Amino acid sequence: MKILKPFSIPAALFLVIALLVYSCTKDDDYEYFIDAYQVASYSSAGIETMMGLAMQAYPDLQEIDPYIEDGVRVYRLTYRTILKGDYIKASGLVSVPATPGNYPVISFQNGTNTLNSNCPSENPSDYFYQLVEFVASMGFIVVIPDYIGFGSSADVPHPYLLKVPTIESVCMMLQAVAEAPGKFGDISVKNEYYLIGYSEGGLATYNTHQELESDHAHYGLNLRGSACGAGPYDLEQMMEDMKTAVSYPVPAYLGYIINAWTYYDYIENTVPELLKEPYATRLATLFDGNHSISEINAQLTTSIADLLTDEFRNNGSSQAFESVTLAMEWNSAMAYNSEIPLLLVHGDADTQVDVSNTESLYDLMLLQGTSSALCTKTILPGLDHGEAVVPFMIEGLKFILNLRDN
Repeated sequence: MKILKPFSIPAALFLVIALLVYSCTKDDDYEYFIDAYQVASYSSAGIETMMGLAMQAYPDLQEIDPYIEDGVRVYRLTYRTILKGDYIKASGLVSVPATPGNYPVISFQNGTNTLNSNCPSENPSDYFYQLVEFVASMGFIVVIPDYIGFGSSADVPHPYLLKVPTIESVCMMLQAVAEAPGKFGDISVKNEYYLIGYSEGGLATYNTHQELESDHAHYGLNLRGSACGAGPYDLEQMMEDMKTAVSYPVPAYLGYIINAWTYYDYIENTVPELLKEPYATRLATLFDGNHSISEINAQLTTSIADLLTDEFRNNGSSQAFESVTLAMEWNSAMAYNSEIPLLLVHGDADTQVDVSNTESLYDLMLLQGTSSALCTKTILPGLDHGEAVVPFMIEGLKFILNLRDN
């Protein structure tokens, strides 16, 4: 039997002081909200000017330009979420219309990022984040989570593509906004929610959609619809495809999975059992929030035979790697009978996340009983992963605007 050592007096005093400090600093009026302060504002005229410039590169933006009617204010929000059973501080951006009123909420889940300096709350003036912030001009409260591992939680590794911590970080940010609307000026939150996200954010959006629909009573958030773009929905098949490929153009994705999933004990195998040297030793230093995806790619290799151990590559489905298979299966998107509108979008020339992810998920959703009138898909011809981002956002916003206005 394990014998527990008694508390020492200094340790007990430290615990009491820590609890007192926490109770004094925590705002007991809020379960999730911690703080918010304004970081930017844009006039409607300024937004129209910037959208006009964007339309030169993406003419289809003209389809949503008529909805831009207001200026916006952008806030940095900190809130509580859960990681491994404990509350931690997380962050993100909230963009609201300049005109007081009661507005529905859109939550945007961004794609794969490895740089802390490029997460939403650290870089709100990034061109793409600005385009998302401008959606508030159309009469929405726009929520943009950093995800765990960035912003206020940059001291822990990002739990890349892990279902539970991702869902919780998104849902708890939505709850933080709902419980403290007065922190964003004279704005009130309408219980009407929409989700939109691309790549990693596409998977995050789908999984959050399912969670909010299946456990509505717990969250109390009225989900009206979601748009998912190019998500890696079938992680098990993606890993198998990577292992059997001669090369893969973005080895950083594979390294990201292995680094996060071993750190958070989702898989039992060690990094040296999965990656060859020098990559196994190098891995942990690459995902510290200070390296871009291109920099990480340069420190790995696109050759799968040189990157993965022979045992993992050739016998990855064996019992020795069972935890990898189970983790991939658990964290993949699970098809089910949804009664809330869902749009799936993907470029058919995607070399990073194969379009079969969307095709298969769509087919499985219908097999589970989801109506084809509720679950729809749009395949963008000739577009690779990065090329499809803005076209997806246009399709997704048209879908959401139609749900809101009809």
